[in-house]
Amino acid sequence: MSVAEKKSAIRDVVIVGAGAAGLSAGLTLARARRSVTVIDAGQPRNAPADGVHGLLGHEGISPQELLTRGREEVLGYGGELIDDEVVAVSGAEDGFTLSLRSGNAVEGRRLLMATGLVDELPEIPGVREQWGHGVLHCPYCHGWEVRDGRIGVLVTTPMAVHKAFLFRQWSDQVMLFAGDHELSEDEQIKLQALDIPVIEGGIASLEIIDDTLTGVRLDDGQVVAVDAAVVATPMVARTELFAGIGLEPTAHPAGAFIETESFGLTSVPGVWVAGNATDIGAQVSGAAAAGALAAQHINTDLIFKDLDRAAAELNDQQAGKAS
Repeated sequence: MSVAEKKSAIRDVVIVGAGAAGLSAGLTLARARRSVTVIDAGQPRNAPADGVHGLLGHEGISPQELLTRGREEVLGYGGELIDDEVVAVSGAEDGFTLSLRSGNAVEGRRLLMATGLVDELPEIPGVREQWGHGVLHCPYCHGWEVRDGRIGVLVTTPMAVHKAFLFRQWSDQVMLFAGDHELSEDEQIKLQALDIPVIEGGIASLEIIDDTLTGVRLDDGQVVAVDAAVVATPMVARTELFAGIGLEPTAHPAGAFIETESFGLTSVPGVWVAGNATDIGAQVSGAAAAGALAAQHINTDLIFKDLDRAAAELNDQQAGKAS
């Protein structure tokens, strides 16, 4: 097939999102000899992080290096990568059309959404600047790096108190900045049991010196020294583009996600989801595994749908000959 023919042909699978889940799925499908296109808008969630942690064999690798390697592997097996942004999705199983910001369009028989999620950061001066460095959200991603340090948990959502309990495993210098959150009796007892002090008062900003987080400034001007700050961000799946095909997010105490079956299949025929868009707590390792698993089931679905069609056609032919 020529390049021109390949670009105009309907793909077996189109993947939206080239993070760990999308690239892992693309690799699996390309190795299954599927025509697969991965569309990348270039907005990886973990881009600000210094390194990827907990990924066996790649501990500490930079997020960009991991994605670069993944892209090369997908291309190496004949997969296609398009650096563009999807602006609209229409169609149904065996005939999805994805309109791109460039004005081009891509068609696919199956659609895998691996668009991840968005962390809705609190509007506290300094949080956005330190996100992924001095400001953290996941102890399994960053707990080791701040072990034994002074960790300030900022209560900007009700889930933040839960973060304090978790980070206490990595340091005995965890403190809770309560802000305007009224602690329940149960929370107070648990905080006392873990010897986590509660610092009252509104949070004015983070103190940053030479691009390093040094403290939390309260509304009264007091600065409490910390080595790291923790926030519990609402995590919302990127789903706006897919409303036209009936894919809607489900609310969750920690944000919003897309419900799927165990292998990533959604309620919309022909549409799968993998990674943080459906599992908001997944690390890179989990997202990559989910992408591979979804890809296997997409390939199997295509195999047996095509087999059923071929068998039905053969049966019709034989029936016609018999009559």
